[in-house]
Amino acid sequence: MDQEVEIISAETRKERIKNLIINNRKSIISTFVFLILVLFGFLIYQEYKKGKREQLANKYNVSIIEYENGNKSNILNSMKEIIEYKDKTYSPLAFYYLLDNNLVSSNEDINKFFDIIIEEVELEREDKYLTIFKKGLFNSNFVDENELLKILSPLIKSDSVWKPHALYLMAEFYFAKNEKIKSKEFLDQLISLENISSKVKFEAQKRLSADFSE
Repeated sequence: MDQEVEIISAETRKERIKNLIINNRKSIISTFVFLILVLFGFLIYQEYKKGKREQLANKYNVSIIEYENGNKSNILNSMKEIIEYKDKTYSPLAFYYLLDNNLVSSNEDINKFFDIIIEEVELEREDKYLTIFKKGLFNSNFVDENELLKILSPLIKSDSVWKPHALYLMAEFYFAKNEKIKSKEFLDQLISLENISSKVKFEAQKRLSADFSE
C-alpha cells in the first residue's frame, strides 16, 4: 500500500513539473535565449577588448620606435590617445614615457594626465597610490602646502606601502621652507608606523638626529 502511494505521489510530481514547463514554456525559452545572448555578447566584448589592447600595444611600441629613430612629430598625439583610452597597462606607460622624456611642457596638462590615470583608469590599489605619490612629488616643486596636502591626502590617510614616502615628502617639503616644527611632525608620524621600509625609516631617523636633536 505504501509503495503504491509513493508511486502515485511520484507520478503526481512528474505531472506537475510537466504542466509547469508547458504552461511556462515561453518564459523558459525567452530566459534561455536571453542567457545565450548575454554569454555571446560577453565573449564578443572580451574579444573586442583583446583586439583593442593589441592595437594599443602596437601603437605604443611603434610610437616609441619612431621617436627613438628620429621621427618626433607623432609621439605626443599618439601617447595622448593611448592615455585617453584609459587602459590600466598602456595608459600609465604612455603617460610616464611622456613625463620621463619631458615631452609635455605644461604643468596643467601633466596634472590632467595624472588625474586620468588616478581617477579614471582601473589601476590596482598600490599602483594607484604610487601614482598619487608621483603626482605629489611632481607638484612639490611649485605648489603650496595646502595643494600638496590635498594631493597626498588619500595616500596619507591610507595604509598603503607608499604612505611613509608621502609623509617623508611632506617632511622634506616643510624642511625646505624652514618650517621645522611641521617637518618634525611628519617625521614623527612616519617613525611611529609599523611595517615600513627600513630605508625610509632610516632616512627619517637620520633627519631627526641631524636636524632636530637638542
